[in-house]
Amino acid sequence: MARKRRTPSKKAALAKKTKQQRIIAIVAIAIAIIAVFIATQSGGSGAPAEINTATAYEKFDDGAFMLDVRTPEEWVEYHVNGATLIPLDELEARINEVPADQEVIIICNSGNRAKVGRDILLAAGHTSVSSISGGIQGWMKAGYPTTSGE
Repeated sequence: MARKRRTPSKKAALAKKTKQQRIIAIVAIAIAIIAVFIATQSGGSGAPAEINTATAYEKFDDGAFMLDVRTPEEWVEYHVNGATLIPLDELEARINEVPADQEVIIICNSGNRAKVGRDILLAAGHTSVSSISGGIQGWMKAGYPTTSGE
């Protein structure tokens, strides 16, 4: 005896289509989350958002502009020779002193103010900016040179 083929009901077809749409939506959301994570990690720029002291030392040695966002009192105590001091609370007003066409690495005492400085520069249109994790404390702990005085 021949079996009669059963055609799926409209309800079953709709359920299948809904399931496919949900899967597509979940995949799209996952891709968006990954894209946001990647953009956040790079600081939205052509440079990583944060770099370690070894990478910072190499970049500075290769000609990157180092911006120190600590206070003048901290600067006098010790700083990286060749860095430029613009205290964080003055950065927005003095942003034109930071080259927009050069890679910029930002240092502070421990790394927190450098992140804020990085975000200020990125918001102002700079495209290659990284903060140094560990700040000048990490720099000195790694044995990289500093100087004192003005």
